[in-house]
Amino acid sequence: MSDSPPKRLRSQDWFANAERLDMTALYLERFMNYGLTPEELRAGRPIIAIAQSGSDLSPCNRIHLELEKRIRDGIRDAGGIALSFPTHPIFENCRRPTAALDRNLAYLGLVEILNGYPIDGVVLTTGCDKTTPSALMAALTVNIPAIVLNGGPMLNGWSGEERVGSGTVIWRARRAMAAGEIDERTFLDRAARSAPSAGHCNTMGTASTMNAVAEALGMALTGAAAIPAPYRERGQMAYQSGKAAVDLVTRDIRPLDIITPAALRNAIRIVSALGGSTNAQPHLTAIAAHAGHDLPTSAWQDHGLRIPLLANVQPAGAYLSEDFHRAGGVPAVMAELAKAGLLETDCLTVTGTSLADNLAGHGSLNEEVIRSCDNPLSKSAGFIVMQGNFFDFAIMKASVISNSFRTRFLSDPERPNCFTARVVVFDGAEDYHARINDPALNIDETCILAMRNTGPLGWPGSAEVVNMQPPDQLIAAGIESLPSIGDGRQSGTSDSPSILHVSPEAALGGGLALLRDGDRLTVDLDRGRCDLDLSKEELAERAAKAGPKSIAPHTPWEKLFMENTTQLSEGMVLRDAPAMRNTSAKLPKHNH
Repeated sequence: MSDSPPKRLRSQDWFANAERLDMTALYLERFMNYGLTPEELRAGRPIIAIAQSGSDLSPCNRIHLELEKRIRDGIRDAGGIALSFPTHPIFENCRRPTAALDRNLAYLGLVEILNGYPIDGVVLTTGCDKTTPSALMAALTVNIPAIVLNGGPMLNGWSGEERVGSGTVIWRARRAMAAGEIDERTFLDRAARSAPSAGHCNTMGTASTMNAVAEALGMALTGAAAIPAPYRERGQMAYQSGKAAVDLVTRDIRPLDIITPAALRNAIRIVSALGGSTNAQPHLTAIAAHAGHDLPTSAWQDHGLRIPLLANVQPAGAYLSEDFHRAGGVPAVMAELAKAGLLETDCLTVTGTSLADNLAGHGSLNEEVIRSCDNPLSKSAGFIVMQGNFFDFAIMKASVISNSFRTRFLSDPERPNCFTARVVVFDGAEDYHARINDPALNIDETCILAMRNTGPLGWPGSAEVVNMQPPDQLIAAGIESLPSIGDGRQSGTSDSPSILHVSPEAALGGGLALLRDGDRLTVDLDRGRCDLDLSKEELAERAAKAGPKSIAPHTPWEKLFMENTTQLSEGMVLRDAPAMRNTSAKLPKHNH
């Protein structure tokens, strides 16, 4: 944060530039055609953009079409001028082949808008999974004062007396249907009941996780992450966020001041304590890269594995986002961690004060939903970072390892937390769905399912398809999960114990490209190892034969993405983009 007097506003180079009156006239005149006045734009009042992510194509973020009114009110009351613009739509459930393609595309578009227009600060409206990281990545690249406002989760879904959470109910009902317990009509009905109102996922999937990350990083107001979309407090938070955006410009507090190594470590701890999505790993890695900070893959285990699971929220727990908000939300979880000395609280935030100040007076209001560190759901709930003799990186979410899974695979007293399994390989999701019930595969309760060609290059974009369920006959026999491994991702709403984000991916000739049906794979969670039971010579021979896979893109953007994007271990960022930082430090050239 700067201690110097307030700088000349960036927008004044457009609207109050005495040296280029001709350009000032050009920039001003078209804003007049819908009622703005030269006096407003030339008065030295901060121009605050509203990056509008809501649209009919983005149901999870559509609430922002209404919230924008309250954001505008807050900006105006604080002395600013609001200018709204649409961002690239991202809808996780509907975008094919995957919404992961859109994160970097939305990032690019947002960078160009924030950099090239007369904008002094911005309210970043988020909600659905990829909207939050794309917005934070862009804010760091341009580095103008910015604040995150998400649209909030949906209300609790109910099927009779049972809570049904978005996403999570799909995976659970899919298993129930495979076991013959429910029919297709009931399956669709349960899915529909999980989405009872406006808002994003009401589970601790990627949407809720990443909006919690924004708050943990200090980029959103205290308590903003979990307020349900229909609650009146959501509109009040929109108003306060608009006011705060003006204050950030006045104080000259910028994203690069806030997103520090300590803030990034805090974010890992919060994801762990929430039982949050594994998708946070590439997203937070990307955010760190754009902030200019090294966040090694080992950080997820170093700072997250021993963090206790405090949020009793699906998929790792029993409750949903509405319950979580009423129990105190993200501030309560952070306060519990801070009490136990597990959080770095001297970090600057968008409130202009420290995280410690923001958390004063917060704590759990319902210990069944948000536990204390003395009474967690699990003592080590974070992420296990893995390496193997055939790949460099993978990650596993510890909080969704069920008791039944632990009993079947991790309870050998001679090899605790270790198992060896026979591999069954699937070349993509289509192959899996076509063959999972094929008796010739002889899949039993001791197998591990492998999914390859689903990474950033192979899909392309990396797909949420690694959460594979067992064959129907095993589910009917009570075996609801098998270990799985893949070079893609899985939904943050999934409760599958999967080894994910294997890098390098099979499409590059690495990792899973070496696997064959019938191979034996040994997984040791305590050592963070996943090794093929093959000699070095056999592994080298297979690696020599693997080689990169030729994949034809379907669209121009897919081609650009495939040619320029890093692996999931590196955040799946555009290779040269993180080096372009703080672009607002230099004003762009005039356009005439």
